[in-house]
Formats: sequence, C-alpha cells, structure tokens
Amino acid sequence: MIHILIIGEHSYIGTSYQKWMEQYPEHYQIDVVSSRNEAWKQIDFGKYDSVLHTAGIAHVEAKADMEQLYYNINRDLTIACCQKAKADGARQFTFLSSIIVYGESKSLEPMIITKDTKPMPNGFYGQSKLEAEEGILPLEDKDFKVAVVRPPMIYGKGSKGNYPRLAKMACTIPFFPGLKNKRSMLHIDNLCECLRLIMDKGEGGIFFPQNKEYVETGELVKQIAREHGKKMCIINMFNPFICILAKRIRLINKVFGTCIYDKTISDCFGGSYQVVDFKESIRRTEYKD
Repeated sequence: MIHILIIGEHSYIGTSYQKWMEQYPEHYQIDVVSSRNEAWKQIDFGKYDSVLHTAGIAHVEAKADMEQLYYNINRDLTIACCQKAKADGARQFTFLSSIIVYGESKSLEPMIITKDTKPMPNGFYGQSKLEAEEGILPLEDKDFKVAVVRPPMIYGKGSKGNYPRLAKMACTIPFFPGLKNKRSMLHIDNLCECLRLIMDKGEGGIFFPQNKEYVETGELVKQIAREHGKKMCIINMFNPFICILAKRIRLINKVFGTCIYDKTISDCFGGSYQVVDFKESIRRTEYKD
C-alpha cells in the first residue's frame, strides 16, 4: 500500500487525481489537506510515501498588485511544503509546475521546446513556478526524491483556462479560422496516470507529459463542435488579418501560435501514461452529466 498526501484540497488537479486513484483501492491510500490555512503544518508528512503538491495560483488575471501573492503561494508555499516533507521523512515530493516556465509566445513564430531549451519566463506566474523548482530540486538526495512536472495546457471535464473559452466558441459560432499551428496539450486523465506512475515508482527529476498527438486549434474547435452535434466550417480567408493582429494582440498568439514539446522528452514510462487519445479526450470532456 502506497500512502499519498495531496496538498490542495479543492484544486482541479488534486480532486481529479484523487478520483482517478479510486480505481486502485487496494494499492493506494489517499489523504488530502488544504493549503489555505496552517493545518498542513500539523500533519506528519513522514507517514506518507509521496506528497503531491497541487496548490497554486493560475487562471486568474495576473495583475501587478498580485505579484507578491503569486510568489507567496507558487514559490514560498511550495518550498516550505517540500522542506517539511523531507524533514518529516517522506520519500518523495511531486510538484505541479507548468510549461509556462519557458515563457508565453509573443508572436506566431513556432516555439519548440527540447531537452536543451532553457526556461525563460516572461511573467511572474512563470517566474514564481521556476523559482519554486529551483528551491526544491536541490533538496533531492538518495533518500528523498523530488519530481517536477511541467505540463502543457491541461483540459478535461470541469477544467478552467483557455479550453472552456474555445469550447464556448465552438458551440456558438459557425466558422473558425484555419490558421495552421500545433499545440502540446494534456488531458487530465493522461496527467493523472503520469502522476500515478511517478509516485508508484518513487522517481525524481523533471517530467514533460503531453498527449500523444499535437493539436491544431481549428481541429480542436471543430471536434468540440462535432461532440455537440454542430457543424463547424474552417475557413482561411481571415488568416492574413490574424497574422497582422497577432503583432498587437497577445491572446491571438496564445490561441494560434505553435508551442510544443519535442516528443522525445515526453516519452517517460514508455508513453504508457497516454491512456486517452485526442478524440476520446474531447468526448470525455464534453459529455453531458
């Protein structure tokens, strides 16, 4: 029996992971604690084989007056929890970082991340995540493993961020620009299985999970529309205007830019964590309760 503590009681990833692990009641015992108060400080982390830290700030507008809050939670809280995990005698600490440590795309120029790409955040969300990594990775030793997970855009039933915005568009507009691009994405089930394997094997290091397939934004919107019985026409006539506007409007680069992990760095566990393909992932995300 592997004992796991999730820090982040109401986090999307923490809640999803807890539900995912219900498939294995005889192999894992899962406890959850909130990070919003000091209760976690009273828990003996030494009772756990692994501590999964999912608490953090994301999917809110990064206003300048929130900068210190980002560092307090994304960086300082992470480091404090990892230090406690090691001091108490836990065997492993797993931290949810983000692809954002490589920076957000500022143009439509392709961004291809390899094992040699150096992190270069261009905002305090990414910087706070990177500084958290830099604070916990040196704590690893032969008796205490530190795993850092840098997922791309995570989506799934109930997810937040850019995916639900695109899904809303897919259900309300009849056409979408056909600008060619590629995005690394990660369905929540694939992430949860990756996390299970990391903790099951007690490994440390930096992980770059992603779906097996790269995704084109136009195809994503079209597939979402199809799941709702709607027709989506992909047109190219607006592409030149989009390319011009991309130089001024940041959101366009996020939607239509190419940002991918090289697939060779995502082959952890032989790719066995990729349990859901693209089409099935959209079905699972869009199904009606």
